[in-house]
This record gives sequence, C-alpha cells and structure tokens, in this order.
Amino acid sequence: MSILTSIEQSAAKLKAWRHSPDAARFDAPIEALHFQRQATVGTLHLYRADLPPGATLLDDVPVTIVLPEGMEPTEGLVLAQEGSQALIQIVDDLGAQQASATIVPDSSAFVDAAARRLADILAKSAAYTLGPAERLTGLLEGDPAQAAQTMRAAGTSVLTTLWADNLAERRSRLATLLVELVRANKRVLLISPDHRMSDDMTASLAKSLKAAGLTYKTYLTRYEVAVERERLGIQLTELGFEAQMHQFFAKSRADKAALRRKYERFRELTPILAYKAQKQQELDEVRLLEWRLMTQLTECRTKIAEIDQIVAQYEALPIWKRLAMQSVGKNVESLAEYRQIYDQQTVGLKKELDIAKARIDELAPEAAVPRDMRPEYEELKEEVVRLGGTKKIRELLAAEEGTNRQAFVQNKRIVATTAGRVLSDPLFARVRFDVLVVDEAPQIPAAFVLGAAAITRDRIVLSGELRDFALTGAWDLNRELSLVRPDRASSAAVGH
Repeated sequence: MSILTSIEQSAAKLKAWRHSPDAARFDAPIEALHFQRQATVGTLHLYRADLPPGATLLDDVPVTIVLPEGMEPTEGLVLAQEGSQALIQIVDDLGAQQASATIVPDSSAFVDAAARRLADILAKSAAYTLGPAERLTGLLEGDPAQAAQTMRAAGTSVLTTLWADNLAERRSRLATLLVELVRANKRVLLISPDHRMSDDMTASLAKSLKAAGLTYKTYLTRYEVAVERERLGIQLTELGFEAQMHQFFAKSRADKAALRRKYERFRELTPILAYKAQKQQELDEVRLLEWRLMTQLTECRTKIAEIDQIVAQYEALPIWKRLAMQSVGKNVESLAEYRQIYDQQTVGLKKELDIAKARIDELAPEAAVPRDMRPEYEELKEEVVRLGGTKKIRELLAAEEGTNRQAFVQNKRIVATTAGRVLSDPLFARVRFDVLVVDEAPQIPAAFVLGAAAITRDRIVLSGELRDFALTGAWDLNRELSLVRPDRASSAAVGH
C-alpha cells in the first residue's frame, strides 16, 4: 500500500464519519449548567463548563457559546472532558463565571477540515515531502502491533520507534531524544492523543531541557492553553503559544513605543541644537568684532597718550627749542588736531563696543546649551545612525504590527499539540517540520498521524505501548473511524 493510497483511505473514513449518525449526535446543542473561568493566557480564556449527565464533547472540536440575552455569542475550542465537566478555550472573556449557556459543537466542521487537509495533500503531493510518511504504511497493513514489533527490530534513521510497557520509561526516553534533536537544531512537531497527555509530555520535556542547561521557554511552546497550570514543577501557562506570542508582541510594542519616544525627542532636539549652533556662530562673530573694536580702541588710546606726552614735554622745553622744532615741521597745533580726531574715534568705538556687548548679552543665553542636552542628543544620534537613519525609523514606526502566527511558530524548536489540531488548524498547512514525534501513537487515529507526517521532512519517531494497537484499533483502516476516547465511549452511548 502506498502512502497516497493510505491517505486516500483515511480521507474516505473521515468523510464517511461526516455522514454517519454520530456526526449529527455530536453536533446537538448542550445546555451547560455553569461556566467558571480557570485561566487567562494572552488573549485566550480557559473555562470549565458543567455538562448535563450523558453529554459528550469531542476533543479539538470548535464550539459556539450562546450566552443569555443581551450578550453576543462567542467561539471556543474543546480541550478536554472529564466526567461531566469540559474545559473549553474561549476567545472572548465571559467574566469570572456564567450561570448558564448553550454549547453548540461543530464536529462536522472539524472532520471536514481534516478531510480537506488530506484531500489537499493528495491533490498537491509534490508540495509535500512524503518520504518519511511512506515508512508508516507498514503499520497500516495487517496487524499493526506485529508490524510495529518488526519495525523496532529493523529501526532506521527515518523511522524510529520507542515501544515500552512503562509510561514513565517511554516519556523519559522520548524526552532524552527530544533534547538531542534540539541540540541538533531540528524543528520538531510533538503530537499527543489529547491535551492532558500533551501537557504531561510538555512538562516532562521542559524539565529535561532545564536539566540539560537549555532555556526551555525559548525552544518549547504549547500550542493551546494548557489544561493544567503546573506539572512537575513547570508552569505550563508560561509555555502557551498565545502567552509567548502575547508577551513577544507586548515587548515589541514597548520597544516600538520607546523607539517612537527617542525619535520624537531626536526630532525635538535637532532644531533646538541647530538654532543654538546658529546663535553660537553669531555670538562668535560678535565677540570677534568686540575684540577688533577693543584693539582699535587701545590703539587710539595709546596714540592719545603719546600725543599728551609729547605736548607735556613740548611745554617744558625752552623757547629756543620750540622754535627749532617748529622749523623742522613738529607743530604742536597739528598734534592737537590729531588728538581731537583720536578722541572722536574713541567715542565712536565705545558706542560700537556698547552695542556689541549688548548683543553678546542677548546671544549668550540663546547660544547656551544645557549640560545634559548635548550628550543626550549625541546618544540619540548614534541610535538613529545604527538603525539606518530617520527614513528607516519612520518606515519601522509606520509598519503595521500584524500578529504573524506562522512566523512566530516557525521560530520555535518544538511545538507541542494534539494530532487533531494539526489536521484541522489551517496554520499547520503552511509550516514544515524536520521531525515528527508521536507520543502514544497507538491511541491516535492513523488519519491524524498521516496528516502530521505529510508536513515532516526528515524523520518520524513513534512512541507508545504495542498492545494499544489492538485495544484502540486506531491504525486499522478496515475499521470504522472513532473520534470518541475510550473513557467517554460509555457515557456517549448513554447520553445518545
């Protein structure tokens, strides 16, 4: 059997279930008796709903919550059901609690989305790397447990099996392998049968990464809101995809706001310092003029002092020496005229000096730069240059901040979720992983595993207990598809 044939048969089983009586029964509205908020992670809210006896909700099925009159309906996703209580991930905040609400499940939409994904893989098989998935076909022919036993003996680098009867041993071996994959810089998709198992595996892996000296919050993300807040000493809410993305974009918005403040401050300081520089230039020119006027005034005063000295000496000379001086052209009357000229120049220079000093007094405070302003401006200027200039900063500030879930999930080394979410969430149709790790593989329907394997490029790792293949029949393509967990099968039969 080829991989494409296996996928085609799996898609046919999903379509058959879609038109079976089960589809209509599981889409019947359920009157929930009480809603209690359990946690808020990023923009999502986890609520616990009390269901009437016999009511059953399928995992990963989208639901519409119809609230009392005056409140808008909201959308949600079933994460788990334990007895008569269901955990639902809801988009809108319903408050701390709601006395009653109607849950309208849409299991048909869930199955339709899964079937469309498999149909897309068949139609665009060239866009997928189906080599690793091809290795799974041996488990879909004949006895899956016997085939799995043979695979364990054969073991290849493309398909690795970790079968063990003890759950703790399986989780330990799986966590060790995942740490090695992280160190090898592989992008890993870790899928589990349900969300509680995914929480357990996530906590076990986070603990192993921490023990290995790796920052598990950087490498690991839990795609949905965790069913439990804490496991094995690990705060699972911190590993939630929405929480990490909300924190990332909150930091991004804070960084953007800080950049905006710096840019606006830079734009504020630039004209101020340009004005100060212009005034400093004018101040320097006026001071230079003042120095020149002072030099001229000093020269005039020196010449006046020389004339006064000559006149005083002239008056002390005998008459016959005065006559001798006049005969050679040294006329005291001409000295008096020169002194008058110098006095007039001195008066004019003093007036110009007074004007210059008044101008200096005006320019000095205008040109003065506060002590902290220059270093602040230089620091901001260095930041602007480092970021590529003001034009680049304007582009960064003007750019729309879209929460690109695909880009964010591709930055994580390990994405932990359920197999049903991989096949029904459109995000996983656009991303690819190096390694697929299937936790408790015999408990997951083969159709869901094949859908996850199709987006895997290099390697598939299967883990679980061999006897579960026979107990669940999830890998037998000749049996009807069952989406109800064994622990809920009896209650579903009673309720319907």
